Amino acid sequence: MKVRLDSQTTAHQDLGPAIHVRGLEKSYKKLEVLRGVDFDVARGSIFALLGSNGAGKTTVVKILSTLLNADAGTVSVNGFDVATQAAAVRGSISLTGQFAAVDEIVNGRENLVLVAKLRRVKDPGRIADELLDRFGLTDAAARKVSTYSGGMRRRLDVAMSLIGNPLVIFLDEPTTGLDPQARIEVWRTVKELAEHGTTVLLTTQQLDEAEQLADQIAILHEGRIIVNGTLSKLKQLLPPAKVEYIEKLPTLEDVFFAIVGDDGNNRDDVARTASSARTQKESR
Repeated sequence: MKVRLDSQTTAHQDLGPAIHVRGLEKSYKKLEVLRGVDFDVARGSIFALLGSNGAGKTTVVKILSTLLNADAGTVSVNGFDVATQAAAVRGSISLTGQFAAVDEIVNGRENLVLVAKLRRVKDPGRIADELLDRFGLTDAAARKVSTYSGGMRRRLDVAMSLIGNPLVIFLDEPTTGLDPQARIEVWRTVKELAEHGTTVLLTTQQLDEAEQLADQIAILHEGRIIVNGTLSKLKQLLPPAKVEYIEKLPTLEDVFFAIVGDDGNNRDDVARTASSARTQKESR
């Protein structure tokens, strides 16, 4: 499900990080989900919040986007307090959930124009065309979204979230359910967001995703941030690598290409080699 927030133009405060969280706590009856979460996100950066299922990642995002009240702590987005200045926070952010929320009946351009009109943006057609071009969807603009691939739908979903020029965008596990190629498309899109000055807070369970995208990585475990830093700093937490000789057994892929070769001409040679090996083994 995707929640689209009001993106009315709001002046943001230039001082401090884009997102500031201190002592964040949240419980559901006796279940303590967040137990004192602290982190900052620099403006124009990609911040990855890692954690397993149930770690509290989505709860953090809901609090930051004013969809959920915290039990304790201080939280500000773009310099606005989420508890006392919720409208100002909503006016400067966008939230994209785990699954693309696009209208499959209409085409890509119509999806963008509709959202632009709902947000009362001037010249919605021009805005739609600019976003289609930015996200490489111009050629598919007139096609029904039902014909889009998973990666294309996700790119359209993110493009819809950018209408109104939000300063911060929250992406809650944006590559859930996507194939490898679609994931790469989404990764490229996220990098482009940061290059255009948008601050991105990304939640994910995929370690390679955080490694590919994030300027800073935080690991949320049992309600607390246990590690927070750049990828290079996190790697320094491990002991120095040791070089060891390990015999590499052939994989099925190795066997396959050895048999068929790049052009399929190696089969006879391999077959003769295999037959010779069997003969030697039987003679022992």
